Amino acid sequence: MDARNIGLRNIEVADTKICSIDGENGKLIYRGYDILDLVKNSTFEETAYLLLFGDLPDSSQLADFTRRLREARGLPDPLIKALKSRPRRAHPMDVLQSCVSELADYDLNNEDQTKEANVRRAIVLISKVPAIIAAWNRIRNGLHVVDHLDEGSHAANFLYMLRGSEPTSEEAKILDVCLIIHAEHSFNASTFAAREIASTRAHMYASISGAVGALSGELHGGANIQVMKMLLEIGDPSNVDKWVYERLQAGGRIMGMGHAVYRTTDPRADVLSRLSRAISTQKGNKWYEMTRRVEEATKRYFSENKKQAIYPNVDLYSASVYYSMGIPMDLNTPIFAISRVAGWSAHVIEEKFAEAAPKPALYRPKAVYVGKYCGPMGCEYTPMASRNKQSG
Repeated sequence: MDARNIGLRNIEVADTKICSIDGENGKLIYRGYDILDLVKNSTFEETAYLLLFGDLPDSSQLADFTRRLREARGLPDPLIKALKSRPRRAHPMDVLQSCVSELADYDLNNEDQTKEANVRRAIVLISKVPAIIAAWNRIRNGLHVVDHLDEGSHAANFLYMLRGSEPTSEEAKILDVCLIIHAEHSFNASTFAAREIASTRAHMYASISGAVGALSGELHGGANIQVMKMLLEIGDPSNVDKWVYERLQAGGRIMGMGHAVYRTTDPRADVLSRLSRAISTQKGNKWYEMTRRVEEATKRYFSENKKQAIYPNVDLYSASVYYSMGIPMDLNTPIFAISRVAGWSAHVIEEKFAEAAPKPALYRPKAVYVGKYCGPMGCEYTPMASRNKQSG
C-alpha cells in the first residue's frame, strides 16, 4: 500500500460545497467565505446558518434562525434525570455521545427523513449540545442545573449555564470567535465518521453521535488537553526552551505543533494566538507567554536541525484560552463539539441530499489483506483434539 494513502490520506472520497482548505497557503473557507472575514464580521449563529443553508442570512432570516436556536435550548427532564444517575467519574465526551443518541427518543417524527426535518434536527442539536455539557459539569460537581437564558448569544448562554452567572461581554465574544473557527474543517476524522454513518441512511442523531465518538480521541479533538497538560508540566516560561529541546531530542512530539493538512500556519492558530494574548493580559497570567515560547522554541529546534519547517495548529493556543477562562480541561473537547456540531450537521445533510448524480452510495473502502495465508485453498481447519495434542 502506498504510504501516502494510509488513513485515507490524499484519497478523494466525495464532493462538498461546505468547506475548502488550502494547506499550502493557510486558507480556510466556509461556503466561499474566508474564515478570517467571518471572525472579523460574523457571529457563531450567523456562521452556523451559513454552513447549514449555504448563504449568509438577511436580518429576518438570522432573527428567525436565532429564535429557533433559543427555543430549542432546554433539555428534556428525563434526560436530566438520567444524567444525575451517572457515575460522577464519567468522561464528558462519553456523556455527550450517549445523550446525543438519547435525543432521538424525544424526536416524535424521527422517521421523517426530509431535508427540512434534518435541518430541524440540526438546530436542535446545535442548541442542546452546550446544554448537555453545562448540565453534566454542574451535576458532577454537585451543583444544580441552571436553566438557559431566554436571550443572549449562543456563547454567552453556554457560559451562563456552565457557571450560573452571566459572563462578561469580553468572555462571550472570545468564546463566540472560538466557536466560529472550530465550526467546520472539511473531511476531518469526526466529519468523515458522521458522513460515513449518514451514508448508511442512519438518522441524524446516530451520525452526530458517531462524530462525537471520533472527536473524543486525543489525536483529534483531545489534542488541546494535551497542550495544556504540557504547559502545566513546564510550569514557567523560563523552563520552556530546555523542556522543548529535551523533549524533541528524545524523539517526543510537541502537542499543538504541526498539522496533517497545513504546510504553513493554521489560520485558526493566528486568531487564537491573539485571543490568548488578550485574555492572558486581562487575567494577568503566564499562559500566553508560555505558549508563544513553546512555538518559538519548537520552530528554532527544527530550523537548527535542518528539519522541515513546523507551524502551530488550532490546538496550541486554544488550550490557554479555555484555561484562562476557568473552563475545566476535560471540557475542551466538548466545547469543540459545541461548535463543530454545526459543521457535522451540514455534512450529514449534504451526504443525505447531494444534488449531484448519482445519489450518495454506502461508503465501502477497500482494505489490503496482509494477514495469514496458507495457500490457494485457504488454511485447513484443525479439530480441537488435534490442536490440543500439538500444543501439549
